[in-house]
Amino acid sequence: MGHAGMAAAAVRYLRSADAPRVEPLPRPELRCVGEDERAPVGQAEFRRVLGNFATGVTVVTSPAADGEASPAGFACQSFSALSLDPPLVAFMVGRASTTWPRIARAGVFCVNVLGAHQGELCRGFAVSGGDKFAGVAHDAAPVSGSPRLAGALAWVDCTVHAVHTGGDHLIVVGRVDALGAPEEDAPPLLFHRGRFL
Repeated sequence: MGHAGMAAAAVRYLRSADAPRVEPLPRPELRCVGEDERAPVGQAEFRRVLGNFATGVTVVTSPAADGEASPAGFACQSFSALSLDPPLVAFMVGRASTTWPRIARAGVFCVNVLGAHQGELCRGFAVSGGDKFAGVAHDAAPVSGSPRLAGALAWVDCTVHAVHTGGDHLIVVGRVDALGAPEEDAPPLLFHRGRFL
């Protein structure tokens, strides 16, 4: 029996009535560096070193929630696929973000994967405040109705599945409801050492 077969057998056993009941461990308390403590790594050095990891760039959008006049959106480079079964993706957003509460209220979002030609579009969504959608061509994603940006390399339409804390950020997990990508092969927008490639 291969690894996949053993994993499937373990899952079947754990779901069966014969499996022993296991109580979940208590969640550990979140620990922050105190005022009187030295951070293990300086923020400037952290940014410098991790800036060597090139990332793709996305814009996460959400439809206007009740009482809001316009959709929400922000530029995000901390996006990744998370799970195939069920299909899940994740992105990270700063706790101080003013856009995240609007996306959370809507409960849905669309991740727009940007192409190399969309650097200016990304810059528009990276600023705080203002109407980020002014002059931006988009239509509605099929399930959530979130803005699907014209010219994006791919789009992933999601429902908020879970939100976890991660230091000064939140880790947002989305359940994928629909997704797509045009047939043409175009280069992605990449971010490396503080600039677009």
